[in-house]
Amino acid sequence: MKIFFTKKQYEALIKLVYLGDWMANSCKTGDEIDLEIEKVEQYIYSFAKDFGMEDLLDQSERGTIYPTTAFEEKLDTYIDEYDDENFWDELIHSLAMRDFVEHYGKDVVAAMEMSERFEKEEPFIQKYEDEFYENGIQKLRLSTNPECG
Repeated sequence: MKIFFTKKQYEALIKLVYLGDWMANSCKTGDEIDLEIEKVEQYIYSFAKDFGMEDLLDQSERGTIYPTTAFEEKLDTYIDEYDDENFWDELIHSLAMRDFVEHYGKDVVAAMEMSERFEKEEPFIQKYEDEFYENGIQKLRLSTNPECG
């Protein structure tokens, strides 16, 4: 099988490959790293010269190909946007779930049908979405008072 790319498509491909490897391997070390993903990444990067894009990638003395600092910084904007959105989503859903379970009880929530659960959890989610939209984390505090929960 052969796949043909334009220069523009190849640039998009190396962005996707970098971001995919980052998602799969950035939090892993040693044996946890997905080597198959890294092999594909290296293979895709190896065509940079063919597309006249060697300025976007560097090569170490050991032969590993990686994005230049300037190219990586461009790609980091995707990661930063994702992290920001994911932060708010995780924070809202974690706090809403905590309040939802506190309100109904763990066993009652576990026994709910999924549709009922979504319906009853929604006001808790909406409360935090509204709060964080209006105030960000400005009013968010950890309580050291055991009576506050």
